[in-house]
Amino acid sequence: MSRIAYVNGRYLPHREASTHIEDRGYQFADAVYEVVHVHDGRFVDDGPHLDRLERSLREIRIPMPMSRAALRRVLAEVVRRNRIDEGLLYLQVSRGVARRDHAFPAKPVPPVLVVTVKRIKPYPASIDGWGTTAITHPDLRWARCDIKTVGLLPNVLARQAAKEKGASEAILIAPDGTVTEGAATTVWIVDQEGRLRTRDLEANILPGCTRRVLIELLRENGIPFVEGPFTEQELRTAREAFITSATSFVKPILAIDGVAVGDGTPGPVTRRLFDIFSRHVRGQRNEPPRAAA
Repeated sequence: MSRIAYVNGRYLPHREASTHIEDRGYQFADAVYEVVHVHDGRFVDDGPHLDRLERSLREIRIPMPMSRAALRRVLAEVVRRNRIDEGLLYLQVSRGVARRDHAFPAKPVPPVLVVTVKRIKPYPASIDGWGTTAITHPDLRWARCDIKTVGLLPNVLARQAAKEKGASEAILIAPDGTVTEGAATTVWIVDQEGRLRTRDLEANILPGCTRRVLIELLRENGIPFVEGPFTEQELRTAREAFITSATSFVKPILAIDGVAVGDGTPGPVTRRLFDIFSRHVRGQRNEPPRAAA
């Protein structure tokens, strides 16, 4: 079956979907986006993702292309037409099509909405085999990383550097030697004192939706954590490290720059959080964990 995309009011075969050459998203990265996980045919944490979409649009002064209720219907229809059970939905909103000029169009133009979805492997049943590796990389991005813009060239270069070194993520290091986040993830550590830590949103980082939901789950389960800066050295000496995102969920980092994190296996805190988040994804958020067999 041909993949179906949505482009400004039309559902089209993926190979026929396109937008104008003077779309400002293409020419200036004047656009924002979101990625939503689809599990068992339903959206995971779409509320936080749409909240962040609206915030990003406000920050760069692009109007919502339609009401949230109408947008939800479009997203659901794209998933339905593609018969997706487990997948990733991508939506992008650009300022629209206008004659090329750096300033906003003198006469406002309608924003352009594009939605696609693709199948992915099923949600991992176990944390074992789900771990990954990372490298450290200088954070070369712009000063508004809190906006989920499509201007991702520094992230692309960081991810490529990771790939060329046999890793899957790049952990970004600010000029002051502190960790900001991953190229496309939020970074967490369990430090030498056993404290669960992640960077605070006062830093120049993206307010991750999975980060937000995991923090809610930590509070619900009475698990203490610290939001604040930590150094590259603290990252390298951490007992455990993991990343979160709509595609990583809770994913252990087993090695950084070729050196094992802890004993090189998922640690007890990461295992517990993987299990807690897995229950949330499966709609079992308020159920107690099952006893080990």
